[in-house]
Amino acid sequence: MSLQSFFLNQYAKWKLKDMPEAQREQMTALVSKDPQLFKKIGEEIERRKKGGEGEMKASMEVMKKYRTELQALVQR
Repeated sequence: MSLQSFFLNQYAKWKLKDMPEAQREQMTALVSKDPQLFKKIGEEIERRKKGGEGEMKASMEVMKKYRTELQALVQR
């Protein structure tokens, strides 16, 4: 396990503590496959939130934008 994976797992345990363990592991695995994509998604959501858009709406719109990339990750 690399240092990055270790910190990612620790962060996921803290941030996603209310999520069931299996789903948390699935999310961590997806982020590990392409961390740059998730960084880009997170930054875009933050930009939209700072622009006055609600968090849920911003998240949904950004996820729609990156739908094909996310589907490709799930299928890997």
